[in-house]
Amino acid sequence: MATAKPTLAPLSAPVRQVGEFVFFLGEVLWAGVRPPFRPGLILQQMDFIGVGSLFIILLTGTFTGAVFTLQTVYAFSLFSMESMVGATVALALSRELSPVLAALMICGRAGSAMATELGTMRVTEQVDALKSMAVNPIQYLVVPRVLAALVMFPVMTMIFNMVGVLGSYTVAVEMYGIDPGAFIAKIRLMVLPHDVLSGLVKAGLFGALVTLVACHRGYNAEGGARGVGAATTRSVVIGSVGIMVLDYFLTLAMY
Repeated sequence: MATAKPTLAPLSAPVRQVGEFVFFLGEVLWAGVRPPFRPGLILQQMDFIGVGSLFIILLTGTFTGAVFTLQTVYAFSLFSMESMVGATVALALSRELSPVLAALMICGRAGSAMATELGTMRVTEQVDALKSMAVNPIQYLVVPRVLAALVMFPVMTMIFNMVGVLGSYTVAVEMYGIDPGAFIAKIRLMVLPHDVLSGLVKAGLFGALVTLVACHRGYNAEGGARGVGAATTRSVVIGSVGIMVLDYFLTLAMY
């Protein structure tokens, strides 16, 4: 009896998707340096990505700093080093927690919305309508979102840093009685500009990754409402996992 030959379909699909993403990235880069640049669309996307995510960033940042301080105070109290709580929390926020958590929050909120919007435009043939009017859909739909994310992700990360330290200060000083002068002095001594800048660089790259993944999945959606839902789900999952993987390699390169 003849045996069936092994198929390469399970392997070829991910490879094909990676290739499509690389070509999509090339189209975005080429369209991003060609006029028209449409600053109005960029400002509109900055409002959606940044201002629209402000409340969730404030809430998440405050309680991240507060919870991390609760754990840090307990650990450092074993060695009578409570004065180091502020510097430890600020370092963790500026280097890792703020860019990663802010990116994950925005990915879940704005990234999913981008994939849904572009996917709906694809399945309802609005993307084809743009092409028929001699408008480059990549330049009109994707480039403004990517540029806005490159600006607003670092801004949201910096806000996350500030409210996180404020939440840490409230817990450490008001609840545990740590000296406020020592709390602030240790932060000024140990948190260097490089620590903050590296977190902002990470945030910008996370923003580009999240936006490109969301736009790519939405732009290539097919199959009606079910396809749009699948594209949205995949964009959030791939974007979230991509943030964690990229964070590892960026941390490896920066420190």
